[in-house]
Amino acid sequence: MHIHRRARRMMTRVTALVAVAVVTSSCAEIAAADPDALWKIVGGQCVPEAQASGRPGQCTSVDLAGHYAILKDIFGRTQHLLIPTERVTGIESPSILDADAPDYWADGWSSRKVVEATLKAPLAANQFGLEINSEFRRSQQQLHIHMDCMRTDVIDALAAYRHDQPGQWRWETLGGVRYRIMRVTSLTQDNDPFRIVAHDHRDPQAMATQTILVTGAGPSVDQDGWLVLNSGLDVDNGTGTAEGLLDHACKLADTQ
Repeated sequence: MHIHRRARRMMTRVTALVAVAVVTSSCAEIAAADPDALWKIVGGQCVPEAQASGRPGQCTSVDLAGHYAILKDIFGRTQHLLIPTERVTGIESPSILDADAPDYWADGWSSRKVVEATLKAPLAANQFGLEINSEFRRSQQQLHIHMDCMRTDVIDALAAYRHDQPGQWRWETLGGVRYRIMRVTSLTQDNDPFRIVAHDHRDPQAMATQTILVTGAGPSVDQDGWLVLNSGLDVDNGTGTAEGLLDHACKLADTQ
């Protein structure tokens, strides 16, 4: 009898594990196959749940006043995504440059606690990064900013820019890819990274080719500010994605 009970319990656990694996696999396949998967989660589930009950539903959090939600990405140890609660296609969308547009980068930065909570450890400012892909290097047709740990070698390479004069571009090659780098002292108004990059790419088609990454210029943004990294498909040896500068395995946590 005891053997049969143990066998039944083991079969129940196996069935549950298989079910979880199937759901996870299905989510990955849906996200890969459906370019509107993120919007269906945020606009179709998280926002209505937040409006009805105040709970975030499938999202980690929903800020209706701030016009954004935070969602745990299915890929990566600690990766989260900031996603607008309105329909915004991506970096090429003119609405992100409106005078009253939400401060998505500042909101992403203030939401880094969700990455730290998943990691169960604090991150210095230069250990955390925000990134957006170009139109041609993304799988989803809803704006989303990646939030995750920075690669340790990239942190070391960017240390030289910690005391740069704010507002000036300098060029750097990281992993064979050309980026321009600017130190800023805020992430809002004229220092909003979208506006900084759009200053030189005023046409939406030009913005569509760009990628942006934001990280701390040093361990403390209060003292060091931020670094804005920008590259694009219009740059020799450029790129449409700076996501590779993030570390979705967050290996730096293993050395702390």
